[in-house]
Amino acid sequence: MFYELFVGLRYTRSRKRAQGRNRLVSFISLVSILGIALGITTLIVVLSVMNGFQEELRNRTLGVASHIEIESYEGPGRVASWQQVADDAQLHPEVEAAAPYVNEQGMLVAGEAVRGVQVRGILPELEGKVADFEQHMRAGALTELRAGRFGILLGRDLARALDVKPGSKLTLVAPQGLVTLAGVSPRVRQFEVLGIFDAGVAQYDSGLALIHLADAQALYRMGEAVSGVRLRIKDLFAAPRVVNELARSIGTPNLMLRDWTHIHANFFRAVALEKTMMMLFLFLIVGVAAFNVVASLTMTVQEKAADIAILRTLGASPASIMSIFVIQGSFIGVIGLVAGLIGGLSLANNLDVVISALEHLTGRTLWDKNIYFISELPSKVLASDVATILIVSFLLTLAAAIYPSWRASRVKPAEALRYE
Repeated sequence: MFYELFVGLRYTRSRKRAQGRNRLVSFISLVSILGIALGITTLIVVLSVMNGFQEELRNRTLGVASHIEIESYEGPGRVASWQQVADDAQLHPEVEAAAPYVNEQGMLVAGEAVRGVQVRGILPELEGKVADFEQHMRAGALTELRAGRFGILLGRDLARALDVKPGSKLTLVAPQGLVTLAGVSPRVRQFEVLGIFDAGVAQYDSGLALIHLADAQALYRMGEAVSGVRLRIKDLFAAPRVVNELARSIGTPNLMLRDWTHIHANFFRAVALEKTMMMLFLFLIVGVAAFNVVASLTMTVQEKAADIAILRTLGASPASIMSIFVIQGSFIGVIGLVAGLIGGLSLANNLDVVISALEHLTGRTLWDKNIYFISELPSKVLASDVATILIVSFLLTLAAAIYPSWRASRVKPAEALRYE
């Protein structure tokens, strides 16, 4: 063992028997360790919760949205040979399923209640392969949609706003009008509510209505054409690559392909930006603890001035003196990192237990699934996040130890021993 390491660790351990002024140094070191541990714990827990929320929101959104959408450059309702497009797309090894859809705007009227909605025409037997609507049905089933029956499935919040339930009748008004001798009149059709779904995403629960593909084509006068084809792929993170490959392999011309990273770009970018900013803010906690390391080592250098002078007279170089105190500061950081890592992983992996215990102690509901639409607080620990936290925190602690260690290496033996 190099003597620098031995002396650095001895200076750290000697504080356990510190008295007087040394107790203050010991206390500051303890505060530094606790501060680093608290910062690491907080970072791991908060980022794990944000990862859990991000994954939950992504799964819920993509459970009813598309991994990839194929539409026509010529405008909506211009994909005539959708079966050929679907067959060509499914030749790609990453594509699991394909389904046509009609995507239009409409207005639902039930009594005196009126709501603007996004109307999606689907084939139930194929839609169940590209979306998870069946898992979100609270009443009825996707398979109850049949051509010519003019049935409709509504989001939970939309059904509540219209005050309808399965079996209720409502009117769907299409914005495209009919030109008659009396002028332009809107196309109107009565629909029967066959079911209600709860996707857990406000955008769809309050503004999406599902009808059969044939009914949508008839109402919006699209003939056999559709708005596009939705694809589900095996690895959703491979969507950008799959889009580029499909653009070269699909034979139908004038098609526009978009993946979920473009369709919902603003939403997921906002979530990613929020996570980044939260990480930067929380690193300030570790930064404060690192400043405590500066204070602790500075006081240690003053306390050990005589020892430093003796080591210098025995032949220790300035670099060796500096190494002693860098090791001491690094040791404080490592203890804090280990403690924070254990605490952070323990909390992040047992958040449900912690929340339940706090609710029992306080007698209050801290996590209401009726508000957040999630039964428990989601948490996902990513090894990359933990590694980043540990590396950056250690570098901050190491940087904090540099200046006091450099000051120690500049101590002059004659001046330090003058009054000894």
